[in-house]
Order: sequence, then C-alpha cells, then structure tokens
Amino acid sequence: MKRNIVIATVAAAAIVGGGAVTAVALGGDSGQVSSPSASATSSAPRSSVSVPDDDVREDAREAKAATVSAPEAAAAALKAAPGAVTGIDLDQDRPGLVWEVDVLGKDNKWHEVTLDAGNAKVLNQHVEHEGDDDHGVDHARAELKGTTVDATTAARKAAGRYGTVTSVDLDDDHRSSAVWEVETVSKDGKEHKLTVDPKTAKVAVAPRDSDDNDNDGQDD
Repeated sequence: MKRNIVIATVAAAAIVGGGAVTAVALGGDSGQVSSPSASATSSAPRSSVSVPDDDVREDAREAKAATVSAPEAAAAALKAAPGAVTGIDLDQDRPGLVWEVDVLGKDNKWHEVTLDAGNAKVLNQHVEHEGDDDHGVDHARAELKGTTVDATTAARKAAGRYGTVTSVDLDDDHRSSAVWEVETVSKDGKEHKLTVDPKTAKVAVAPRDSDDNDNDGQDD
C-alpha cells in the first residue's frame, strides 16, 4: 500500500501595521499549493494619533489671516447697508479671504455685503429677492424684536474668552426663542461653538452633537 507523504512548510509573514500571520501548506503527490490553513491577528497595540479635522484647520488658518475682526466687518457692512446684522461669516472666496455679512436693511430688504477681511473694503453688495432666503423679513423682524444684544456685541462677548470669531448667526432652530450662535478659534487652534443670549449677553458653550457633555462652563 502506497503511503501518502505530506511535507508541510509553514511560513510566517508579519504585515507591518496589520499583524496578520499566514501559514501555507504544500502537498506532496499533487505538487499543488493547498489553501491557507491558519490565520491569526497580532495582539500588538496600534498607536492612535489625534488629527485635527480639515475644516477646523482651515478655520484656524482663516482666523489667523484675517486682520479685520467680526465686529469691524459688521460696522463696515452697516455703513454700506444700514439696518440690523443677522449673520457674519469668515470665508475663503473667489476674491480671497472675505467677511460675508447679512443685513436686514431699514428698507425692509435683505442685503448681503462682502468685505475684504484684510481692509474691510466692500467688494460686493446685492439685495436678495423675495424667496431667496428661507427666513422671511417678517420672521427676522420678530426674532430681533425685544433683543438688546446685537451681532456686534455677541461677537465681542464671545471673543473676549474664546478667541477669534469666525461666524455669528441669529438662529431659532430647535429653540423656543432665537439666540446668537457664535463660532470662534482660540490661539491653540481649537474651535468653539457658543451661544449668546440676545437679551442678557450671557455666553454658553453649545453642546456638540457627538458629546453633549463637552461643556467647559458659562461666562457671564
């Protein structure tokens, strides 16, 4: 009786970073390579490096590059379009780094004013037609009614503790009344999302979607 002789050769290959080890067996009579007979995962720990989000890094670069502050941008926009500022946003646009300011004008129309973030020069100004914005003029007037804290004051209050303001917006989403939502970037490159009470100017850290407990207090 012919005996089948099997010669097994086991080769262990460690893949950098993955730690996978594969054993390969060779068959004697047929000369064919058999399917992998074993696999294992290395228990060696992997290093974890915290990398800032691209958007946060971009906001930090823009905040550092802007020489015109949010309050200064609001003041310049109001000279071009008198009224009430409802939104301020620092953005890298086609002309370069700019402030985009939304103004509810005294003429009862929406004005969008784009200013150079380096010298506050008005680069563009246009009136939004009815239907261009989800929030109508009457709705915005109702939000602003009774408020004693404007966008400029909200920006200054937030900047006093949390760094350079990159965005201000009057918002009532998921709330019984509108609040100023402010985003800032501190000197260490961290982004902060805040709310400013439109009546008391009290600053609070807005809860994050991923971590409602990430709250480092309030500032009167």
